[in-house]
Amino acid sequence: MTARPNCHEADSVLLLTTVLLLAVGLVMVFSASFVVAAESMGDPYYFLKRQALWTAIGLVGLFIFSKINYLVLKRFSLFILFLNFILLGLVFTPLGTALGTEAQRWLVLGPVVLQPSEFSKLAFIIFTSAYMSSRSLNVRHTWTATILPLAIAFVAFLLIQIQPDMGTALVVLAGAFLVVFCAGVPVFKAACLSLISIPPVAWLTLQEEYRVQRLFTFFDPWADPTGSGYQIIQSLYALGPGHIFGSGLGQGRQKLFYLPEPHNDFIFAVIGEELGFIGAVTIILLYLLMIWRGYQIAAKAPNLFSSLLATGITFIFGLQTLINIGVVTASVPVTGINLPLISAGGSSVFFTLISIGILLNISRYTREESSLMGRAS
Repeated sequence: MTARPNCHEADSVLLLTTVLLLAVGLVMVFSASFVVAAESMGDPYYFLKRQALWTAIGLVGLFIFSKINYLVLKRFSLFILFLNFILLGLVFTPLGTALGTEAQRWLVLGPVVLQPSEFSKLAFIIFTSAYMSSRSLNVRHTWTATILPLAIAFVAFLLIQIQPDMGTALVVLAGAFLVVFCAGVPVFKAACLSLISIPPVAWLTLQEEYRVQRLFTFFDPWADPTGSGYQIIQSLYALGPGHIFGSGLGQGRQKLFYLPEPHNDFIFAVIGEELGFIGAVTIILLYLLMIWRGYQIAAKAPNLFSSLLATGITFIFGLQTLINIGVVTASVPVTGINLPLISAGGSSVFFTLISIGILLNISRYTREESSLMGRAS
């Protein structure tokens, strides 16, 4: 029986990188939004104040979850899953709202506006990690242990994509699949499950005309420069003039009613324009550092549950970063995935910080290299 490792200090590099990205996020949200906010809200600080409030609340959540033992999450994983489905269902009731868009993705709960799909990313990582770690001895021999968590995740996928929010739905499904695979599912079984999932996901994607149009636009955005290609063209117009050092903080032009969602989905384009290649690469390096620390925590985690949980959280964080930067640079089709810790969005920054708090908590129990070498010898 393996002894539980002693508690030690949380990963300081992960925490410092998180704080740096949050600081960059607050500065860039203000820079990208103050003109739009003054015009549409009558207050140039509107989006900055909202982001700062949610950041403060999220940091409290980070602190709490960095102190609460991660094993509590395993004990309450079914409750977390049930709560998530309730919130996803409430989106389709009068409590749900579209917030000025065609997508009904938010809940209005008194003074709080919440996006349940952001909670889904974390909820399914917790549930799938708890489920697979409880049945690790059977995962290589039975299909039930593998299919059940993915089937439940697919139900959430359906609920999220009909909001519609296909990008987030795919992230949730991909996160659940990765955790299942990392739990020890044989490659052949994982390949079979992947092949089975492709047709329904592709069919659902092609049901909406705008999704099909985005695929065509990805290959040639200039075919419809004032329509479907407008977003990505304006994003590239922002990145291009940035050159090496950028036009200067606050001096960008594309955010002046040209670039859609400059403080949200396309904030990396504003970073590229105002901070240039150096600034953009620095942000990417900070993200890579966070992802590396996350997988280091997963590799040294004290048990299967904590290892799967850390892996899943880090994967979701990295996947969102990759998709967002890919969209802004025209490397992947346009989808509504924001840039973690930097894009404006209360639910996003709140649940991301809670996820990082969980990672920090796991890092307090990781096995040290010397301890591992001692066990090996």
